[in-house]
Amino acid sequence: MTSTTKPLPRAYTTPRRHEMKTPDDVTAIVRLHQLGWGSRRIARELGIARSTVINYIREGGWTPYKKPDRVRCLEEHEAWLREQFRQHRGNAVVVHRELKREHGVEVTLRTVQRALKPLRQELLAEAKATVRFETHPGRQLQADFGQTTVLIGGRKTRVHLAVMTLGYSRRVFVCAWPCERQAQWLRSFELAFEHFGGVPQDLLMDNAKALVLKHDVETREVTFHPTLLAFCKHWGIKPKACAPYRARTKGKTERSVGYVKRNAIAGYEFESWERLEVHLDWWMREVADVRVHGTTGDRPIDRFVAEAEALQPLVSRPSFQRRRTLQRRVQSDCCVEVDTNHYSVPFVHLGKEVQVEVLGDRLEVRLAGELLAEHNVVSGSREWVINQRHLDGVVRGPVKATSPEREEPCSEEPELLRPLSVYEDVAGGAL
Repeated sequence: MTSTTKPLPRAYTTPRRHEMKTPDDVTAIVRLHQLGWGSRRIARELGIARSTVINYIREGGWTPYKKPDRVRCLEEHEAWLREQFRQHRGNAVVVHRELKREHGVEVTLRTVQRALKPLRQELLAEAKATVRFETHPGRQLQADFGQTTVLIGGRKTRVHLAVMTLGYSRRVFVCAWPCERQAQWLRSFELAFEHFGGVPQDLLMDNAKALVLKHDVETREVTFHPTLLAFCKHWGIKPKACAPYRARTKGKTERSVGYVKRNAIAGYEFESWERLEVHLDWWMREVADVRVHGTTGDRPIDRFVAEAEALQPLVSRPSFQRRRTLQRRVQSDCCVEVDTNHYSVPFVHLGKEVQVEVLGDRLEVRLAGELLAEHNVVSGSREWVINQRHLDGVVRGPVKATSPEREEPCSEEPELLRPLSVYEDVAGGAL
């Protein structure tokens, strides 16, 4: 027995995604209706939904799509949403949580995200928008640190690069450090002053913890570290911190850090740290100073002629770090800590408050004016400078040390020569 299948009507074989939407298509619907065709016949003939035909016949022709008007449930909270969105730097999850806590409005996170979408686009536009600010000669020095890995002596070494850029001439000064602490920041500033032969009016820096204690995002109120303020007063320079999350405010030095990494460091290997420093001196003189700058179109060394005259003269002022006076307590390892490094003191002064004076490359420890210890200052981080005589009579054998003679740290446990009661008397109580 042979079965036959009746073909489906055309209206059911044509996908509805092909419904007519252009003005010409709608004109055909209206024309057929004027000829007396019914809506069902027009829909079957043109392969579209009958409801579409009825709607266009009712409208009398083509009409543009109208977005339905919906009542937005967060419309009355637009001002609050804008304030919270900026306060929480675009975090919709936090805004969603605060909306429920403060106003008792329970909506989905997606609803909040849709309401914040225009604000997010506005915030992104503000972040990308940059107003170029050209400084006058001698006005500003921009400072920043960058990290990179360098092969020194065949070993991968983490190097911290201090990059200082004059705002007008774009002349760059670079120096390398094993760590990035306040002492390295301040010394880098002074080395830059010496390199440029003068001091600018303003010092623009990042919000590093060693320099800036607090920078309020909303009020832009800055609390600088007291040592930095003393340093700036010593050199007659005004400190400024770039806006939080706005690294573009010191874009000249931001680009310089990347330039130093790519051009001066990448692909190089050095026999020693000293060779790295010699290389940076050569690179600044032979490459950075004489290149044609992409923004100014001039060589930095040529523009520096006008800037050099505007810099404040050094006037033979001594280094700010030539003399620092600190109060420290002798710790249980018979050392005082300065800039994370440890310097030994005779063990009999364990637990006492002493005065530490940093005199350039020398460090002195005094108690009531009496000199207890004297050491060479080390530039590294978390190093121990031990004078064996300070521990004589306390321990026998080698002592862990990082002294000027670079003694190798020992792996043996020292042997006590005195009973524990001696330490109790020195420390002023039971240990």
